[in-house]
Parts: sequence; C-alpha cells; structure tokens
Amino acid sequence: MNISEHITIEEATRSQTAIRKGIVNIPNEHEIKNMEVVAKACFEPLREWYGKPLKISSFFRCDALNKEIKGSKTSQHVQGKAIDIDTGSREENEKLFNWAKANLKYDQLIDEYNFSWVHISFDLGHNRNQVLIIK
Repeated sequence: MNISEHITIEEATRSQTAIRKGIVNIPNEHEIKNMEVVAKACFEPLREWYGKPLKISSFFRCDALNKEIKGSKTSQHVQGKAIDIDTGSREENEKLFNWAKANLKYDQLIDEYNFSWVHISFDLGHNRNQVLIIK
C-alpha cells in the first residue's frame, strides 16, 4: 500500500526501535489519512523539487514507540501529521529546509540539530507556519 507516489506504508512506519522492542507500529485509518495529507502537501512537492529520492527517518509513531524513543508527548508523528526527512547531508538538508520554508504551507518546519534532518508537519486547516530550531 502506498501513502503517496513515493512513500509506501512500510517505509512510513519502519522503525528499528520498534523492531528491536517488538512494538507494533501500525496506523489506524484516520492516521493513514493524515499521512496521505502530509505526503501530498509537503513530501511530494519537496521530492519533485529535489529531483532525487529522499530518506524518511521518521513518519508515523504509535504511542508506545513515541514513548520508547522519548518523543514529545505532543508529537504530531503520533497522529501521522509529521515527517522527518534526511538526505544524508546537512548541506542538502538545509537546502530542503530553505525550499520548504519558501514554498510550502506547513504547521511546523523544524531544523533539528543543525540540519541533521528536517521535520515538517501539516495539520489541515490549522497550519501555524512555525519555523523552529532545535539545538
């Protein structure tokens, strides 16, 4: 099953921590709909602009997985409303961040740890267009 043209459900739910800890990381129907919205509004336009595959380092996280990795209690990943993207290069991640900032609608766009990855969330009808930096 695909979330979008370039994202499979397997890719969107894959987690080494979940595998290691035996956590079943499966979104429900509502969470899958949220993921489809994020993919369409944020990931796919970014992927098209970038012109190369992008690695998803985190998309959906069930409550148990989010707790295990010590994610924020209000993480939008738990609802399927956030995606973390990593090109493997801080310089390239910064390019993604800057393009997203200038061209996408989003709820939060976060530079995490000096562009170690880029977090983008989308909340249909409630986007705040917040740009944040986590050091």
